[in-house]
Amino acid sequence: MIHPTRTNLLLLKDKAGSVANSIAILKARRQALIREFLAVITPVLDSREKIRGKYRRGLDELHLSRGIEGNDFVESLVAVNQREVGVDVIEKNAMGVRYRDLTVYGPFVRTPEQRHYDYAQTTPHLEEACFLFETIVESILEVAVFENKLKRLGEEILRVTRRVRVLEERIHPVIMRQIKTIAQYISERERESHFRLKRFKDLRGQE
Repeated sequence: MIHPTRTNLLLLKDKAGSVANSIAILKARRQALIREFLAVITPVLDSREKIRGKYRRGLDELHLSRGIEGNDFVESLVAVNQREVGVDVIEKNAMGVRYRDLTVYGPFVRTPEQRHYDYAQTTPHLEEACFLFETIVESILEVAVFENKLKRLGEEILRVTRRVRVLEERIHPVIMRQIKTIAQYISERERESHFRLKRFKDLRGQE
């Protein structure tokens, strides 16, 4: 129990003001983080939907190619077409939230002439499958640029929300109850003092 003095009452009121200010700042930060999160997630969701569509089409074309050219022929092309993917990872900062950004080196989509086989001997199904899967790799890497940022923003939004909840539901109500209790105690004490002073004056007046 905090000692019910005017000094402590003033200190508690200052503390309550600081907590209320902290809540307002945290809520403003959360809103800004949510706006940033929504700005990033929209293109990511759109890209994922496009990737799913291309993946379905790519599988269909690949199955047709396997049926016409045979599994052995298609799989033999895998060994001669392997290549490294260039990616640099860079630490970045968005509104105080650190995340990893990717710099991707392309292009990933090649022309038939750039592939290491005679495309004149293959079907259009194989060429279309190669094109679709190469565009999928490029799209996945583009989405990956945003994935870590989304994750870190989401974690920060949750962390700020928890802090706001603790301040609003635990700390601030306790301080306000303490202020009310001390204010009532001081008010009652002042009334008692005023009553005693009045009684004293009345007794003096009767002498």
